[in-house]
Amino acid sequence: MATEAGKKRLQMADIARLAGVSVSTVSRALAGNLAINAETRGRIVELARSLNYSINIGAQNLRLQKNQTIAVVVPYDAKVRQHISDPFFLSLVGALADALTDRGYDMLLSRVDADSLDSAAALVEGGKAIGLVVVGQWRHHDQLNALAARRLPLVVWGGQLARQLYCSVGGDNVMGGLLATRHLLGLGRRRVLFAGDARLPEVDLRREGWRQALREAGIEPDPALELMVPFEAIGARARFDERMALGVDFDGLAACSDLMAVQAVQALRAAGHTVPGDVAVVGYDDMPIATYTEPPLTSVHQPVLLAGEELVEALLAQLRGEAVAPRTLPVHLVTRASAPAVAAA
Repeated sequence: MATEAGKKRLQMADIARLAGVSVSTVSRALAGNLAINAETRGRIVELARSLNYSINIGAQNLRLQKNQTIAVVVPYDAKVRQHISDPFFLSLVGALADALTDRGYDMLLSRVDADSLDSAAALVEGGKAIGLVVVGQWRHHDQLNALAARRLPLVVWGGQLARQLYCSVGGDNVMGGLLATRHLLGLGRRRVLFAGDARLPEVDLRREGWRQALREAGIEPDPALELMVPFEAIGARARFDERMALGVDFDGLAACSDLMAVQAVQALRAAGHTVPGDVAVVGYDDMPIATYTEPPLTSVHQPVLLAGEELVEALLAQLRGEAVAPRTLPVHLVTRASAPAVAAA
């Protein structure tokens, strides 16, 4: 029976024949050697992919100490339009940069089209990076599974989903939605509006927490109290303004980001309502902006510094050849004036 190494040599010979180059050129191209011109490298990588040839470029580079660069990929989704300047993105990217620097690695920040996440593979297959950290699952769980199936060193910031092939690290989204909604219910609010884009896996999990908290309180979740709101500030404000124009039939609001919660507070005030008097508002992420708003925001705290450490450690473990399970990080609620803690009796 042919050994795995023997099969790889045969495949490499096939690639060389189809590309019209030597086997040594194929080997160097697949290792990301910049002495091979970009056009030839690209052609060889595509041929290798078509022949289902797999080579762990990241592990090879790590072993040979040729490359100490990790690519941090922030996908751009035209439908969601969440900017890289979003406070949570900036905080997480900063935490990743610190964690990588502490371990002697460089960071390559990349922005790719969320509909073509496979293009991120070129960063590893072309030798620019030894592994990928993807910030967010977006609506492309299947694409991330496809990347993992190619045996790329990959870790994703997001929630754990069914039939997941890749390693994810993320906050406990169900618990976050549960804590926010329980708190609002504890303040005596009975019509709690959930604001977010549930097409995104993390938001969908937070919505599940919202539903669980309502059912605990004997309240059946009302689809009329689910508002599809983008993470992008201008779009979020427009959606809240539209909702206010229909009348404010809710007394609590659980938003899926602090930036979103700020837009909700502004829209409520513009419509003549008070926060927290008429509507108590809870944000998500507990970014520094939450302490400077008026009123300061109650928010679900995500452990961003820990997230940077865990994402990097999970990726480096993969590069060492270890199997890595998804990790869910704890969250907690920080109460401020937008939905204050219940006063002591």
